[in-house]
Amino acid sequence: MAAEQVILITGCSSGIGRATAVEAVARGHRVFASARNPVDLADLEGSGRLSALRLDVTDPDSIHAAVEAVQARAGRIDALVNNAGYGQYGAVEEITPAEWRAQFDVNFFGAIETTRAVLPVMRALGGGTIVMVSSVAGKISIPFASPYCSSKHALEAVADALRVEVSRFGIRVVLVEPGPIETRFGERVRSVVGPLLARPGPYRESYAGAERAMDGDFQRGKLPARSVGCVILDAIESRRPRARYRVTGLAKVLIPVSRVMPDGWMDALMRRSLKTPPGR
Repeated sequence: MAAEQVILITGCSSGIGRATAVEAVARGHRVFASARNPVDLADLEGSGRLSALRLDVTDPDSIHAAVEAVQARAGRIDALVNNAGYGQYGAVEEITPAEWRAQFDVNFFGAIETTRAVLPVMRALGGGTIVMVSSVAGKISIPFASPYCSSKHALEAVADALRVEVSRFGIRVVLVEPGPIETRFGERVRSVVGPLLARPGPYRESYAGAERAMDGDFQRGKLPARSVGCVILDAIESRRPRARYRVTGLAKVLIPVSRVMPDGWMDALMRRSLKTPPGR
């Protein structure tokens, strides 16, 4: 078993965050699982190794209070898992500026602010690991999911720069890029897509195709959330973690293929998955 580490995880109310917290406790680590509403984490606190914290990644005061609480209780932070996030769906033309900003506030700026709060702690300790939970969508843009994809693209760009910036302090930065995972993420997406299907406009037919794709091509090879949690913990425990880890066959195959496939072919692949007719 690896040496005990103090790990702060955001977005633990369900899915990947919760699975990572459970896996970290099982491996003997001291875990601070956070969510906007810590009541959602009450069932996880049976072990003395896990503490629930309130942490709203869109609220800087909440972030800094959570970091201070971890330091007060554990005296250190060895790893941060930036997992909190959600997906905003819709056509670029129809997504409001407020919806765009909300997507980036959670998925991008929330991770940046939490990282900035933790970095001085890790630098004082002489090391640590920061895990950015990205997505296959951080490499491949999916039509009608551009807010989510662009927020993950931005997160990947920051992680690649940050990895070099903090390496001299012994701090490692890791990207995890899951494909389709068994979480409540899909339920949340459908709650957004449902109203879009009832909305009159030029993209209504395309939204129906996007909903079908979510249950078809985009869900092939789905894995349980624990699969991602195990990868995250493997990276944290590794002496020399890789810069990025891809989870699910879809992510391992599609990301490399997208680098060599002509853009026109990728567009055709997306249109086929969405059942969208080609342009005139």
